[in-house]
Amino acid sequence: MSTVQNWTTTPLTADFLRGHLEVERTARGLLPHRLPAWARRQIPDDLLTLAEAQPSGVRLAFRTRATAVELDTLPTKRAYKGFPPPPDGVYDLLVDGRLTAQATVVGGNLHTISDMLTQTADFTEGSAGTARFTDLPDGEKNVEIWLPHAEITEVIALRTDAPVEPARDSGRRVWLHHGSSISQGSNAVHPSGIWPALAASAGGVELVNLGFGGGALVDPFTARAMRDTPADLISVKLGINVVNSDAMRRRAFAPAIHGFLDTIREGHPTTPLLVVSPLLCPTHEGTPGPLMPDFDGGTLRFKATGDPADTAAGRLTLTVIRDVLAGIVEQRAGEDPNLHYLDGRELYGQNDHAELPLPDALHPSPEGHRRIGENFARLAFADNGPFTHKTA
Repeated sequence: MSTVQNWTTTPLTADFLRGHLEVERTARGLLPHRLPAWARRQIPDDLLTLAEAQPSGVRLAFRTRATAVELDTLPTKRAYKGFPPPPDGVYDLLVDGRLTAQATVVGGNLHTISDMLTQTADFTEGSAGTARFTDLPDGEKNVEIWLPHAEITEVIALRTDAPVEPARDSGRRVWLHHGSSISQGSNAVHPSGIWPALAASAGGVELVNLGFGGGALVDPFTARAMRDTPADLISVKLGINVVNSDAMRRRAFAPAIHGFLDTIREGHPTTPLLVVSPLLCPTHEGTPGPLMPDFDGGTLRFKATGDPADTAAGRLTLTVIRDVLAGIVEQRAGEDPNLHYLDGRELYGQNDHAELPLPDALHPSPEGHRRIGENFARLAFADNGPFTHKTA
């Protein structure tokens, strides 16, 4: 803790948090979740349990005149046995919507995965730390602290050199998005730099990000959570995890998508709903899963191990997935004029891949996240886009 005098310590409550679905009160503080408790009880694997608790898109939001801020947290970091630990997660501080300062928290708990296939892991307890921000602009302002998108983060205490209050309702539309690890922010280097955050900023909307690494598998509990979450705009980006986990065949995938959309529509019958097919990923365009890690050369890359000939028997590739999704939206749109389709290759396609290749053959680079966010904003939020702001 800093030695600066005259700190104001503000008790943290859920009113200070944005972008979550539920807040768990722990012995130390608050742990934001991106799925509610009833849905978490239905999660069948440790990977999704870990991903939903990583606060991608979750931020503290408050008003203050403070020029110095300290946030105590207990992070839980993820590492892979035999490889160097990842860099400490970044905390982004935004003032009136502008990225103004960044910080990290050293230490914390460590979740070390020893087997990527089984997700076998060891857990080592650590201590809490502090993210510090100084020299903020003078005067009353809106401050957001975006939590690291790939570290479980328990928020413990907020200290400032002036009083704070929870941010007022911005009046902006709420965009509820569901997707895979790319939507969660894999390979992005800071939390407001993941593509959904960049698109939300450009579109002037409040983001609720249900992007789960490895967890966009058309799960019914995710659809029910989306059904029950207030939103003005909804998007679902589905397909890549179904292929790379080799979880379904075409016969099961199409009805599952219908059921997923039906469930969302139970709670949001007329909300603009955008179905986004997978981005270009040459690894899986014509080759089914399962996807396997490849550590040759000491760098993690991914490779598809399925047989392209098996698509005739119903195994899925990204090419097949796009055909199915486009057909389903076309079929339903006659009775659902607020349902829309976006081919993911319009967000990241051949030209983008040539300029900004996927570093690990699966996830975009930080520059790729920016490109995807810019393209989504241009296609979804612009005039005549599915998320355009219509006036009476």
